[in-house]
Amino acid sequence: MPGVDIVADLENGLPFLPDNSVDEIYSKSLLEHVNNLEDLMFEIWRVLKPEGRKYLFVPHFSNPYYYSDYTHQRFFGLYTFEYFSTSQHRFHRRVPGFYHTFGFETIDVKLRFTSPWRTRKLFKRLAQKVFNLSPWWQELYEENFCYLIPCYGIHATLKPIK
Repeated sequence: MPGVDIVADLENGLPFLPDNSVDEIYSKSLLEHVNNLEDLMFEIWRVLKPEGRKYLFVPHFSNPYYYSDYTHQRFFGLYTFEYFSTSQHRFHRRVPGFYHTFGFETIDVKLRFTSPWRTRKLFKRLAQKVFNLSPWWQELYEENFCYLIPCYGIHATLKPIK
Protein backbone atom coordinates (compact mmCIF):
# COMPACT_ATOMS: atom_id res chain seq x y z
CA MET A 1 0.00 0.00 0.00
CA PRO A 2 1.51 3.33 -1.02
CA GLY A 3 2.29 5.66 1.88
CA VAL A 4 1.84 2.96 4.56
CA ASP A 5 4.87 2.34 6.77
CA ILE A 6 3.63 -0.68 8.74
CA VAL A 7 0.88 -3.23 8.18
CA ALA A 8 0.01 -5.14 11.36
CA ASP A 9 -2.73 -6.99 13.21
CA LEU A 10 -3.44 -4.57 16.05
CA GLU A 11 -5.21 -7.29 18.04
CA ASN A 12 -1.67 -8.61 18.69
CA GLY A 13 -0.34 -5.28 19.92
CA LEU A 14 2.75 -3.54 18.63
CA PRO A 15 5.56 -5.92 19.72
CA PHE A 16 7.75 -4.89 16.78
CA LEU A 17 8.04 -1.32 18.14
CA PRO A 18 10.33 -0.56 21.10
CA ASP A 19 9.16 1.41 24.13
CA ASN A 20 9.24 5.22 23.80
CA SER A 21 10.15 5.11 20.11
CA VAL A 22 7.27 6.83 18.28
CA ASP A 23 6.65 10.57 17.95
CA GLU A 24 3.08 10.49 16.59
CA ILE A 25 0.35 7.96 15.91
CA TYR A 26 -2.59 8.76 13.66
CA SER A 27 -5.76 6.71 13.36
CA LYS A 28 -9.01 7.46 11.60
CA SER A 29 -12.07 5.25 12.02
CA LEU A 30 -9.93 2.46 13.46
CA LEU A 31 -10.43 2.13 17.21
CA GLU A 32 -14.10 1.18 16.88
CA HIS A 33 -13.02 -2.02 15.10
CA VAL A 34 -10.63 -3.28 17.80
CA ASN A 35 -11.82 -6.05 20.12
CA ASN A 36 -9.70 -5.03 23.12
CA LEU A 37 -9.39 -1.25 23.22
CA GLU A 38 -7.64 -1.23 26.60
CA ASP A 39 -4.80 -3.46 25.34
CA LEU A 40 -4.30 -1.34 22.22
CA MET A 41 -4.36 1.90 24.22
CA PHE A 42 -1.66 0.45 26.49
CA GLU A 43 0.45 -0.44 23.45
CA ILE A 44 0.01 3.08 22.07
CA TRP A 45 1.04 4.51 25.44
CA ARG A 46 4.04 2.16 25.61
CA VAL A 47 5.49 3.03 22.19
CA LEU A 48 4.86 6.79 22.27
CA LYS A 49 7.72 8.98 23.42
CA PRO A 50 6.97 11.01 26.58
CA GLU A 51 6.20 14.08 24.43
CA GLY A 52 4.53 11.99 21.72
CA ARG A 53 0.97 12.45 20.49
CA LYS A 54 -1.90 10.18 19.52
CA TYR A 55 -4.23 11.84 17.00
CA LEU A 56 -7.48 10.01 16.45
CA PHE A 57 -10.90 10.13 14.89
CA VAL A 58 -13.69 7.82 16.01
CA PRO A 59 -17.44 7.81 15.28
CA HIS A 60 -19.68 9.39 17.90
CA PHE A 61 -22.37 7.18 19.43
CA SER A 62 -25.10 9.42 17.99
CA ASN A 63 -23.83 8.99 14.41
CA PRO A 64 -26.81 7.52 12.50
CA TYR A 65 -24.47 5.55 10.22
CA TYR A 66 -22.39 4.03 13.01
CA TYR A 67 -24.75 1.13 13.63
CA SER A 68 -24.96 0.15 9.96
CA ASP A 69 -21.37 -1.14 10.00
CA TYR A 70 -21.45 -4.59 11.54
CA THR A 71 -17.65 -4.53 12.02
CA HIS A 72 -17.89 -1.83 14.70
CA GLN A 73 -17.13 -3.29 18.12
CA ARG A 74 -17.82 -0.23 20.28
CA PHE A 75 -19.04 3.33 20.26
CA PHE A 76 -17.42 6.49 21.59
CA GLY A 77 -18.59 9.57 23.43
CA LEU A 78 -17.11 12.76 24.77
CA TYR A 79 -15.82 11.06 27.93
CA THR A 80 -14.49 7.80 26.46
CA PHE A 81 -10.85 8.84 26.45
CA GLU A 82 -11.17 10.42 29.89
CA TYR A 83 -11.24 6.83 31.19
CA PHE A 84 -7.63 6.61 30.00
CA SER A 85 -6.71 10.02 31.43
CA THR A 86 -4.78 10.47 34.64
CA SER A 87 -5.39 14.22 34.71
CA GLN A 88 -9.08 14.91 34.25
CA HIS A 89 -9.39 18.67 34.08
CA ARG A 90 -11.15 19.18 30.76
CA PHE A 91 -14.77 18.41 31.66
CA HIS A 92 -17.04 19.04 34.63
CA ARG A 93 -18.09 15.37 34.75
CA ARG A 94 -15.44 13.02 36.15
CA VAL A 95 -15.11 9.35 35.28
CA PRO A 96 -13.36 6.62 37.30
CA GLY A 97 -9.61 6.65 36.86
CA PHE A 98 -8.68 3.42 38.61
CA TYR A 99 -8.91 1.04 35.66
CA HIS A 100 -5.36 1.39 34.33
CA THR A 101 -1.73 1.54 35.34
CA PHE A 102 -1.02 3.86 32.39
CA GLY A 103 -2.57 7.11 31.30
CA PHE A 104 -2.88 9.94 28.83
CA GLU A 105 -3.52 13.63 29.06
CA THR A 106 -6.35 14.73 26.81
CA ILE A 107 -4.87 17.67 24.91
CA ASP A 108 -7.86 18.38 22.67
CA VAL A 109 -11.31 17.01 21.87
CA LYS A 110 -13.54 18.25 19.07
CA LEU A 111 -16.98 17.07 18.04
CA ARG A 112 -17.33 16.75 14.25
CA PHE A 113 -20.65 17.26 12.48
CA THR A 114 -21.39 16.56 8.82
CA SER A 115 -24.08 15.26 6.50
CA PRO A 116 -24.18 13.91 2.94
CA TRP A 117 -26.93 16.46 2.20
CA ARG A 118 -25.67 19.94 1.34
CA THR A 119 -28.22 22.03 3.26
CA ARG A 120 -27.94 19.83 6.33
CA LYS A 121 -24.16 20.01 6.13
CA LEU A 122 -24.33 23.82 6.41
CA PHE A 123 -26.51 23.52 9.51
CA LYS A 124 -24.17 20.92 11.00
CA ARG A 125 -21.14 23.14 10.40
CA LEU A 126 -22.86 25.82 12.46
CA ALA A 127 -23.64 23.27 15.18
CA GLN A 128 -19.99 22.20 15.16
CA LYS A 129 -18.81 25.77 15.71
CA VAL A 130 -21.25 26.34 18.57
CA PHE A 131 -20.80 23.03 20.39
CA ASN A 132 -16.99 23.22 20.19
CA LEU A 133 -16.83 26.71 21.72
CA SER A 134 -15.77 25.19 25.05
CA PRO A 135 -15.91 21.94 27.04
CA TRP A 136 -19.06 23.31 28.69
CA TRP A 137 -20.79 23.52 25.30
CA GLN A 138 -19.55 20.03 24.41
CA GLU A 139 -21.02 18.61 27.61
CA LEU A 140 -24.27 20.49 27.03
CA TYR A 141 -24.45 18.95 23.56
CA GLU A 142 -23.81 15.37 24.66
CA GLU A 143 -26.21 15.53 27.59
CA ASN A 144 -29.08 17.36 25.89
CA PHE A 145 -28.83 17.55 22.10
CA CYS A 146 -26.97 14.48 20.84
CA TYR A 147 -30.06 12.69 19.50
CA LEU A 148 -31.62 15.86 18.11
CA ILE A 149 -28.51 16.87 16.15
CA PRO A 150 -26.41 13.71 15.68
CA CYS A 151 -22.65 14.12 15.72
CA TYR A 152 -20.55 12.37 13.08
CA GLY A 153 -17.44 11.76 15.16
CA ILE A 154 -14.79 12.87 17.61
CA HIS A 155 -11.28 14.14 16.91
CA ALA A 156 -8.99 13.86 19.92
CA THR A 157 -5.34 14.43 20.70
CA LEU A 158 -3.77 12.47 23.55
CA LYS A 159 -0.34 12.72 25.16
CA PRO A 160 1.11 9.85 27.21
CA ILE A 161 1.76 10.54 30.88
CA LYS A 162 5.06 8.86 31.74
